[in-house]
Amino acid sequence: MTSNIVKSIPANIPNTLGIDLYTKSVKKARSFAGHVHIPSTKDPESENHLFYWFFESQTCNPNVRTADQMDLISRTPLVIWLNGGPGASSLLGLFLENGPFTIADDAAGTISVTPNSWNQQAHVAFWDQPVGTGYSYSDLAEYVKDEDTLSEMFWEGLQRFFAEHEAYARCPLYIAGQSYGGKYVPHIASKIDEKNRQNEGRHIDLQGIAIGNGWIKPELSLKILVDYVYTTGFIGINQKESLYRDYEDVLAAIQAGEMKRASDLCDDMVRTVMRFGGEFDIYDVRRWDDLPMGPLRAYLNTDAVKAALHVPSEVKWKNADNEGPVAENLVDDIMADCSDKYIELIGKEYRTLLYTGNFDTACGYQATEEFLDGIPKWDEIEDDRWRQAPRVVWTQAQGDPKGFVRAYRNLTQVSLPDSGHQAPAFQPEICREMIYNWVFDRPFHGYDPQQLAKEHNGEAGHRR
Repeated sequence: MTSNIVKSIPANIPNTLGIDLYTKSVKKARSFAGHVHIPSTKDPESENHLFYWFFESQTCNPNVRTADQMDLISRTPLVIWLNGGPGASSLLGLFLENGPFTIADDAAGTISVTPNSWNQQAHVAFWDQPVGTGYSYSDLAEYVKDEDTLSEMFWEGLQRFFAEHEAYARCPLYIAGQSYGGKYVPHIASKIDEKNRQNEGRHIDLQGIAIGNGWIKPELSLKILVDYVYTTGFIGINQKESLYRDYEDVLAAIQAGEMKRASDLCDDMVRTVMRFGGEFDIYDVRRWDDLPMGPLRAYLNTDAVKAALHVPSEVKWKNADNEGPVAENLVDDIMADCSDKYIELIGKEYRTLLYTGNFDTACGYQATEEFLDGIPKWDEIEDDRWRQAPRVVWTQAQGDPKGFVRAYRNLTQVSLPDSGHQAPAFQPEICREMIYNWVFDRPFHGYDPQQLAKEHNGEAGHRR
């Protein structure tokens, strides 16, 4: 047994109850948590510490030794989940979106097991990165300043993780993320691809990437934010025109390479939009408040939780959304366009999924749609195939659509109705089915409304 197995966690902030995971008599799940330690580039005596929390797939038997079920374990996909921010802990995803636990918005911060976890059929690992995020920290406050440094550090972290957990080192790997993860994920995937091609370190079996409501082409998302809130009635036409003028200043700063100025102007624009709209929730236009996170901060900063997760008691769990030292050090990256990384990965045939909740104003559907429509695909002969690919209404057996799906070769796009920015929090069962359909290459059952219309029109013409 490894030293960082999670045997139980407190079931509330006061630690009056517990949730057992792995005891001598009852082994419910194999879960590991702790830090990987990466040497500092500034001082060989210091280190950076990236935190992870891993959950084995529920298809594996925790009462059977890993050595006795290696075929099952190694062919089971491993999904890495990364929240964005910059500065947002991936434990937000674990407890509020797609992990095996959920936390109640009550004074006790009651923890319960959820049936919607993504680890039902896949191994899932939640990582806090870069340093300064969540439980991840640096001895020298060595914050990353660019995506290349970030992805290099994460690759080194994966090397150390797989060295300690060799049972999962051959698993097909899928890296998934949300929001600013739309920048993290493709850069990390590109770094893994680069290291694999150079035969550096342990080969990692990267298969694809999945992004939910990604911050990918910032100037496009910002423009569409204004259009969206105007269309939904949160701002008037005069306010829209004023914001368009502000937007031109943002574009000018980007074009001049003044990235800090562009980021500051963008933040000012977003604050103005929200003020004009009565402080609506930018992540879900239907709401006035974001998902409640207060109990989670208190819970994760208790000594009992830290002890259960092998986190030093002096380490404070930190979470931020585009503010604080993590964001301040990535200021040159915030407004940068990372489309080139997607073009690179799609061209190398890595499977790519982009999904969006349709009520998100910050990184919504239209930005993803237009970003995908604007990038070159595969080769000149197939340049128009993506636009012409059928957009399928993904249906439930009975009832309303689950989503709208377009796919061609290694690229899949899903639009999710009745969802905000954190789509798995709003549609947990549908999002779990979506990720499994994509990972396991299962069909999104539904119908092509355009094809049905053609068939209907043809029948009507024949009857005439």
